[in-house]
Amino acid sequence: MNETNETTTDQTGQEKEPQAQRRLPRGQVTIFPNWCKGCGLCLEFCPVGVLEQGSDGRVIIAHPEKCTACRWCELHCPDFAIFVTDIEPSPEEEIA
Repeated sequence: MNETNETTTDQTGQEKEPQAQRRLPRGQVTIFPNWCKGCGLCLEFCPVGVLEQGSDGRVIIAHPEKCTACRWCELHCPDFAIFVTDIEPSPEEEIA
């Protein structure tokens, strides 16, 4: 991520302090393939597109790096086939 120390001006022409970039929480998705019936509810509710339909009709984790641990997929899965855990930020992420 690029962080800049540039100041900006508001509508009145006064300088504003730079805003710190907020880091989204991260999560790790686990799918139990034997429990998944491929209903697709998790695909519909995932706001960031972590999941995709596999060739066998079941859900796969296509973009794990996008997970924000919102747990919408976990909450809407009727078969309890998805589990989401929080990922703690690395020391480098905490400093930045």
